[in-house]
Amino acid sequence: MNAVHVTLADLIALRLRARRLARPAARVGGSHAATHVSRFRGRGVDYVESRAYQPGDDIRQMDWRVTARTGRPHTKLFQEEREQSVLLVIDDNPGLRFGTRVRFKSVQAARAAALVAWAAVQGGDRIGALGFGPGLNAEVKPGGGPRGALRVLRALAEWDAIAATGNEVVPLSQALRRAHRLARPGSRVILLSDGFSADAAAEAPLTLLAEHCDVAALVLTDPLEQQAPPPARYALRSESGQVLLDFSAARTRARWPQLFAERRQGFIDMLKRHGLGWTLLDTAAEPEPALARLLGLDGRRNIARPA
Repeated sequence: MNAVHVTLADLIALRLRARRLARPAARVGGSHAATHVSRFRGRGVDYVESRAYQPGDDIRQMDWRVTARTGRPHTKLFQEEREQSVLLVIDDNPGLRFGTRVRFKSVQAARAAALVAWAAVQGGDRIGALGFGPGLNAEVKPGGGPRGALRVLRALAEWDAIAATGNEVVPLSQALRRAHRLARPGSRVILLSDGFSADAAAEAPLTLLAEHCDVAALVLTDPLEQQAPPPARYALRSESGQVLLDFSAARTRARWPQLFAERRQGFIDMLKRHGLGWTLLDTAAEPEPALARLLGLDGRRNIARPA
């Protein structure tokens, strides 16, 4: 497994491991029921009717027009779609091209995305992807079966190579606006990012996206972002040349993880404000436990907590 670059062969090799995250299709009854129950559930694509609000209904599906007209809260009902669309939104910004344990965050994000892609098509769903980062304005429309998964995996490897040649940081807001145009209502949208690209302008498109799609986020981290290295001087190379970091002072070592946490927390707070699922994934960990938490496969809600 390449620790620095995303390779197609490595992503294809994850196919068998994805079976742990996939569930078989099942038959359901009812005139408005779909013939397929997906592990990646959304909220349907076709409006059927509105009915009186019942405890437990998703407040995001409130029918405000009927509520205002009748004076009683009503919620919208949608017809489930036969196949669920899953859209991966992949952050390929320079900040993810970093890692001190096992692999880069960019490689870990691609591995997790590949597992979701294989699990989706094994469960009868469609899988698509959208990449954002230096030189990237590409997307793969959702498709089903092994071919659909392979199209996404090829894109992940190609996008990694393209983004590696640039230093521009593309804000999350741009990616979310693109995702809103690409994702059909009821799609499952999974954001894979370290959160450092989150900007204030992302709030509005995230709101629009969350109104019609089931959104969750896998937040990439590295051990060095959570704990400073041992006391010493470290020479690092940046765009402006070599930089010398002195970690001999206890105050510097204490401040180091705080800086990363503050950058990441803005993204997490945004997710929390919308009640969206999220969990952390370390570069040294295997992705399956984090994905199981995020997708609710461990029996808990997908508004996950750090491991």
